[in-house]
Amino acid sequence: MQELFEAAKVALSLAFLFYASWSDYKIREVTNRVWILYAPTAFALSTAELLLYTPEKTALFGLSVGVTVAIAFALFYSGGFGGADSKALMCLAFALPFFPSALLTPIIASAASLLAQNLFPLTVFSNAVLFAAASGLYLLLYNIAWHRNAGKKLFDGTLAAESVGKKLIVLITGYKVSIAKLKAKWHIYPLEDVADEVGGSDETLQRKLIVVPRDEGRDDIVTRLSKAADAGKIDAKVWATPGLPMLIFLTLGLAVALVFGDIVWLIVSCALG
Repeated sequence: MQELFEAAKVALSLAFLFYASWSDYKIREVTNRVWILYAPTAFALSTAELLLYTPEKTALFGLSVGVTVAIAFALFYSGGFGGADSKALMCLAFALPFFPSALLTPIIASAASLLAQNLFPLTVFSNAVLFAAASGLYLLLYNIAWHRNAGKKLFDGTLAAESVGKKLIVLITGYKVSIAKLKAKWHIYPLEDVADEVGGSDETLQRKLIVVPRDEGRDDIVTRLSKAADAGKIDAKVWATPGLPMLIFLTLGLAVALVFGDIVWLIVSCALG
């Protein structure tokens, strides 16, 4: 019977996180109804399972939930997580505070770390961070390849004067996108902007990089870029980012943690021999 509880919690978590990821990607928001339904259902299932089968883990349950909630709040208030990301991590702590060992066994035995067994949400989080970092590495390599194949500068005009830090952030979070696509795909955010005045030469046109894209002002930036491109002052392709929500990486981190285990621990273990 314990397997049924764990199967229900795994199915519940995957269903809610898949939906939340889709919603966050499509409309850039997740209704609170998701968490209002997810959290109490998850807590009820975990509490029932705990009382019926593993009452000795009550203190560990409290520790797992407490640590995860504290980290979620810290990430939210530091700006590292959005509201939906933090709520997802907290709900996951209620649903799967421990690895569902009665139901599943990781394919890679050495990836079943103590963290994964006892503080499972943190394994999901570490997997998510790893995948987010991997996407950044992919974009960096993609941009370098584009630069070599296209024979164009990565940062031209006044963008060349931007700091190395800003350039690096843009290289690992975005890529060159046509302005036409930027207009058509509202979920793609520009990573550069130009001055309102597009007169003068392309060398003197004031351009700047944007490292924290926001919904506010997005359309105004796209309009300015379009005018500058139409005037021949900038290239028809500009820096932009799809802004993949962290929820997508959390969902992927959960799926991989359930099947393979703690990927970060596996990499560290292999590195240390």
